[in-house]
Amino acid sequence: MQADKHAAKPAHKLNGVAAIAGIGATEFSKDSGRTEMRLAVEATLAALADAGIDPADVDGMCTYTMDNNPEIELFRQIGGRELKFFSRVHYGGGAACAPVLHALLAIEAGICETVVCYRAMNERSWYRFGTGVQGLPQAPTFESTHYGWYVPHGLMTPASWVAMNASRYMHEYGATSEDFGRVSVAARDFASTNPHAFFYGKPITLEEHQRSRYIAEPLRLLDCCQESDGAVALVVTSARRARELKQKPAIVRAAAQGACADLQMMTGYYRDNIASLPEMDLVARQLYAMSGLTPAEIQTAVIYDHFTPFVLPQLEAFGFCARGEAKDFLRAGHHARGGRLPVNTHGGQIGEAYIHGMNGIAEAVRQVRGTAANQVPDVEHVLVTAGTGVPTSGLILGAD
Repeated sequence: MQADKHAAKPAHKLNGVAAIAGIGATEFSKDSGRTEMRLAVEATLAALADAGIDPADVDGMCTYTMDNNPEIELFRQIGGRELKFFSRVHYGGGAACAPVLHALLAIEAGICETVVCYRAMNERSWYRFGTGVQGLPQAPTFESTHYGWYVPHGLMTPASWVAMNASRYMHEYGATSEDFGRVSVAARDFASTNPHAFFYGKPITLEEHQRSRYIAEPLRLLDCCQESDGAVALVVTSARRARELKQKPAIVRAAAQGACADLQMMTGYYRDNIASLPEMDLVARQLYAMSGLTPAEIQTAVIYDHFTPFVLPQLEAFGFCARGEAKDFLRAGHHARGGRLPVNTHGGQIGEAYIHGMNGIAEAVRQVRGTAANQVPDVEHVLVTAGTGVPTSGLILGAD
């Protein structure tokens, strides 16, 4: 642990202001058989029922710019009455934790009282989410033109973009494909005992990982997250109110967003160092400052695992090991079942489902409540991270 790097500090004024009081989800599949709006409604109503809140009491909604379900339509479908706050967060999976931050700020400002954060997608049955940028119509915008420097060289998909960073990380620190495989094997092990996971009952071995085909070297098939159909919703309200509701509240101890210099969407190749994740370094500093916690006070973590190589620099960014030593952390099994810091106990986006990270927040809530399928003993604080290679976000949730 790098406790000296992240020394404990007095808690920020926003620490403990809000809580996640309800969680809801659909089943996770490859063909839901219903619309994304239907999925969003099901997850939202389930989350409200979990919290014991009437849908008519919802007065705020927050999601990702990439979600296809308009806030006002979802609000209408659940029987909402007065919507006082609505926001969307850009940058794909980097948005995962940010809706909770936006909800926290709106609640603290007195703008609204009950915010639903949601993500619903048919990213397998309606479209292939990981296809990439080839075949798209011309769109000469600042966010898309930079792909013109990479696509002619074959860098067309998220896997190929991450492969560049992964290759450099391997060169810098001596990590191997087997180290990436250890992330995947642990995730599938947790998924195998989570009845809600798509890969329930289907663990893999390191040998199976190594036999899986390359998608974009050094990334193999089993280094890549799923494409899933499903939805997850969260209900965020004040901590005071959450204590009066049905469930044990998951207190928001810290929430943050971050972007750093010279970043482009998944392709920040012109930085001085592409083996690290400065956005996650920034988010880590903010989360520890707001919470007043140190790495040693985190019992379990939900680390965004759209691709296994990016799990390693995230472990380093949050001080669970020194720079370049994540491979040793994984080889020692600290991230796995029974380890020092069990990671992605729901199976992650590799083993449970890829709902753009929202399912990871729900798992963190379950860990705080003590109801997770793979419950870690004596959980007081859970770290959650969002997508990497893009502007990102993070949370620390804690017991009351």
